[in-house]
Amino acid sequence: MPAGRSDRLLLLILVGLLLAPGIARAQAVTGDAGAQAILARFYANPVPGGDPLTEFKLVQPLVMLRAGLPAWRLSFIGTLDLEGWTMPNGELAPGDWGEGFVDRRHPHTYVHELLLVGDVVRASESRVSVTAGKGFAPFGTDDPMSRPFVRYPVNHHLAQILERWVGIAAVRFGPVTVEGGLFDGDEPEFPGQWPLFEGRFGDSWSARLTVRPVNGLELQGSHASVASPEHRPGAGLTQEKWDVSGRFSHLVGGHPTYALVEWAHSAEADGFFEFSSILGEATWSAGRHRLAYRFERTSRQEEERLVDPFRSERPHLDNQIFGTTRWTVHTIGYAFSLPIPRLSLDLSPLAELSAGRVDKLEGLFDPQAFYGKTSFWSFTVGARFTWGMPMHRMGRYGAALPEPMPHTHGEVM
Repeated sequence: MPAGRSDRLLLLILVGLLLAPGIARAQAVTGDAGAQAILARFYANPVPGGDPLTEFKLVQPLVMLRAGLPAWRLSFIGTLDLEGWTMPNGELAPGDWGEGFVDRRHPHTYVHELLLVGDVVRASESRVSVTAGKGFAPFGTDDPMSRPFVRYPVNHHLAQILERWVGIAAVRFGPVTVEGGLFDGDEPEFPGQWPLFEGRFGDSWSARLTVRPVNGLELQGSHASVASPEHRPGAGLTQEKWDVSGRFSHLVGGHPTYALVEWAHSAEADGFFEFSSILGEATWSAGRHRLAYRFERTSRQEEERLVDPFRSERPHLDNQIFGTTRWTVHTIGYAFSLPIPRLSLDLSPLAELSAGRVDKLEGLFDPQAFYGKTSFWSFTVGARFTWGMPMHRMGRYGAALPEPMPHTHGEVM
């Protein structure tokens, strides 16, 4: 899509998101809106070249809308992500990678989600839905943006498939949900880019099985075949991806508690390139206080860097992979909620500390030479601003969503 048309469409969507709640009330249509952003100072030591670096950024600036037409069993999900304007050079985060960024978390596309969801069947014990638009393929775990941490895990592109044209069918019967989806394999190269439809939609697929045996516990396993994700014209390798996770979200001793354990694996070229991840994270809330901890051990491909050592070449081909490293990261976090009910606003000062190491697994890339050392740490301090509705579970739509349960700020329960 040409840049001019893309900008005009983005403007129309933004105006629609702002006006939609009033229109919904006038037409007796259900709807809700919200927004959030995190203003923070990021420090990392070392960065490529061996020096420390400090940056001040506005990250995760979102405008969200959910609307429904119950009589027609239709609902709409829209999420605008303005990171292309507020953090065009990415968010400082050792180990993170994807969409041409390395040791930085990339900005997402302006239109993060734009989906229409229709219920074919909706009864007390069963639900069948279809979803179409731009969003997440039915694979892996929720978008890290809808989880409690500011820092994205290194495994983001192993464990989620996002910002594609998707067509999804989901069936839930009792505690079991099955989803299947078709989508385009190409991932974005810059925030204003739209996914390819002609020639790419349907070249990739995924399926996910979810079981909720008791309230608050969710077990899922998923598989995806993604055609040429890092080479937009389609000349790249196909990725075969697996993800298995367990998620707990409930009250424990009267305190909201959340935990996630996950294993993710991606392979290319019939297993010639393989990347795996083990991750565990948890939060515990007491009143306005929330404590969080995450551990992950994730292998990462090392690609040819550009003049800017935080960027790699796109389109990407397999002959640009120079090795594999393993990133072991511990992250602890604290947040304090300061609600302002009169304004439907919540202000949450926060702090996160990450520490870990990077190890060479194979290939020519030497982390000791590139970073100056193999241990690293980073620190984030700032505040999360949230207005209106809480963030939804990005990546689950229609019948794939569990029945609503009590939640606390910053966590989708």
